[in-house]
Amino acid sequence: MTLLNSIDAKFFHAEIPYKPMGKYAHFLTVRVTESYPLFQTDGELNKARVRAGVKDKNTISRLSMFKRKQSTPERLVGRELLRTYDFVKPEDCEYNVEFAMNNPDCIIYGFAIGDSGSEKSKVVVDTAFSITAFDGSHETFTLNAPYENGTMASKGEKGTTQGQVTSRINQQDHIRPQVFFPSIVTLKDPTEASFLYVFNNILRTRHYGAQTTRTGRVRNELIGIVFADGEIVSNLRWTQTIYDQMTADGTLKSPDPLDEDDVSEAAKVAIEKLMGEEFIVHTDFIGDDQFKEILAEVKSLTANEEGIRSILEKANQEALTYHGKHIAKPTTTNVKAGAKK
Repeated sequence: MTLLNSIDAKFFHAEIPYKPMGKYAHFLTVRVTESYPLFQTDGELNKARVRAGVKDKNTISRLSMFKRKQSTPERLVGRELLRTYDFVKPEDCEYNVEFAMNNPDCIIYGFAIGDSGSEKSKVVVDTAFSITAFDGSHETFTLNAPYENGTMASKGEKGTTQGQVTSRINQQDHIRPQVFFPSIVTLKDPTEASFLYVFNNILRTRHYGAQTTRTGRVRNELIGIVFADGEIVSNLRWTQTIYDQMTADGTLKSPDPLDEDDVSEAAKVAIEKLMGEEFIVHTDFIGDDQFKEILAEVKSLTANEEGIRSILEKANQEALTYHGKHIAKPTTTNVKAGAKK
């Protein structure tokens, strides 16, 4: 059963292959912060000192969004949906504790369980970098812990003196709203169902980084999809090319935040230019009417219970088939190798 009419079936495998077959689906995503998220390690915001652009050779510090900061929240959204529609039981598959190994999450995003087995992730995500420099993209907040009366002075609770002002004050750097992180999410050897599963996870995920229950609001804006027989440009080079394009257009207006329309337009121009320099076979759907048709069809599928259930059901069946052929039973290659010994 075909779920999508707007994309040629030649871009998808009929079933999940055991070995790499050289088909790639690249989701061109611009992640934009909408609150004050934290992408940090050891208490400090992640950043990297890199060249500002491809043409602009000045060096600047950029905020970094490590790959696990991107893939883990998206993966957890998918797992939540699988539980919601009863394709995964909470007691049977627990993230980073005990993987069931036979559901879409485990097969598409991978797992490793010591000697019990492992499956390499078919979703490739690399570190993303902010378009703007670190200095203009973060803010230092002073945090406090008020008492029950809502003030910083105690009312004589245990261990305190009435009227004593608390010293529970700390400082923390946060990323500002409207900071943009261009990011390419790659799905290797997609089936139609795995493509839709990953697509839906990207569209649905709203929180990234630390303290996701209180902050970390991020929106994912997809500007296109590229089907290819290999991997494409890195996030850093795409970001640097966007920076050059916005410089040329005069749309970098520091310290004011970037305009989302300007970023979107520069991102499209930049990726089209970079894809023109690639040495691989590729079919691009970038900001055109056909991509809008794809996006509209995907949204129509994922916006109702029947549609999302059909995606999950097909993805789950593919995962069970893959598990039965390649994980639960030894592969033909392994059997032969064992026989030779």
